[in-house]
Amino acid sequence: MTDVTRILEDLQGGDDRATDRLLSAVYGELRRLAASKLSREPPGQTLQATALVHEAYLRLLGDEAAKWANSVHFFAAAAEAMRRILVESARRKARIKHGGGRQRREVDEADAILLPESLDLIALDEALERLTVDDKVKADLVKLRYFAGLTVEQAGRVLGISRATADRYWTFARAWLYNEMRKGDEAD
Repeated sequence: MTDVTRILEDLQGGDDRATDRLLSAVYGELRRLAASKLSREPPGQTLQATALVHEAYLRLLGDEAAKWANSVHFFAAAAEAMRRILVESARRKARIKHGGGRQRREVDEADAILLPESLDLIALDEALERLTVDDKVKADLVKLRYFAGLTVEQAGRVLGISRATADRYWTFARAWLYNEMRKGDEAD
């Protein structure tokens, strides 16, 4: 059992000091994850990695019902919180009064481990929402891979599926997202 998992158990057990210990234990990894996600944003991004970490952490701890099984589950939840914050920020900036007129980009590297760095987060989020309706597990796999930076094997463990199934789902999801985002480009 990792230190983070122990702290999460203490937090869920009502230990008030566990919140501070948790932040100390996960801050470096969350900061690395946030910096990685922000490096994929277009130039001129005003959101800083520190602010992204703090906002995600507040959202995670603000949810009283949240129960994390272990550190992998916690980091997956943190990545999802960061994804939502980045998408909200992108949507806010895309509004006409904030200089809208975004451009969509294709996901054209079908063999890449991660989706392209130039990816439009709003287009990705819209495609992921459609994929969630069709197949939530595949959408969750993409979120864990792209936003949490987990390997196929780690994401499969979080989702409770085998490595072989995770590989098949990842291949399918990348192709599906590519087609969906390409359709969106053609509609513009």
